[in-house]
Amino acid sequence: MNDERTRVQEFFTARAADWDARFPDDGPAYRAAVTELGLRPGSHVLDAGCGTGRALPALREAVGPSGVVLGADLTPAMLEAAKRAGRDRDGQLLLADVAHLPLRTGSLDAVFGAGLIAHLPDPAENLRELRRVVRPGGLLALFHPIGRAALAARQGRQITPGDLRAEANLGPLLAGSGWHMTTYVDEDDRFLALAVRQD
Repeated sequence: MNDERTRVQEFFTARAADWDARFPDDGPAYRAAVTELGLRPGSHVLDAGCGTGRALPALREAVGPSGVVLGADLTPAMLEAAKRAGRDRDGQLLLADVAHLPLRTGSLDAVFGAGLIAHLPDPAENLRELRRVVRPGGLLALFHPIGRAALAARQGRQITPGDLRAEANLGPLLAGSGWHMTTYVDEDDRFLALAVRQD
C-alpha cells in the first residue's frame, strides 16, 4: 500500500468509531443526493469509499429488492462501523480500494461517492477506474453534505484555487477521465456533481 493509501486508512481508522455521531444530521442530504441519481428498481450501484455506509439505506430504497447495492471502502474499521449500524443489510460491503475494484467492466449503472474526491491518491486514474465499472451512459455522483466554503470553514482553512472540487478543476478532470459533468451544485448545505460516462 502506498503512503497516500496508508494515510487515508490511518485517518479514517482513528475516526471510525464515532464517525456517525459526529455528523448525525446528514441523512436527508444523502437521500436527496441519491434521488438526484434517478436510480430505478433493479439498478446496480456502488457506494465508492462508503465509510460507515450512510448512503446505503437510501441507495437500497432507490433500487429496491431486485437491485444490487455495493459499498466499497479501504478501511476495515469503517466497514465494521457500517456493520454495527446494520447497514450491511442494505448492501454488500467490500474491503476494496477504488483504484482497483474487484468488479466486472460495465457491471454497474451508477457510482455514488460521498466525500471521495479529496481522498483519491490519483484522481484522474481513480475516476477512470470508476468509469470502467459503469456501463456506457451510466452515472457518477460526487457528493458532500456541505459545500466547499462551509467545509473549509469547519476545518479552519481557506478554499484554494487548486481545490479539485472547484467547477473549473472538476469539469476538466472528469472529462479527461471519460466522464461528462452534467450538474454542478456548490451551496452551503451541499456539494453535488453529476457526470455521465462517455464512450
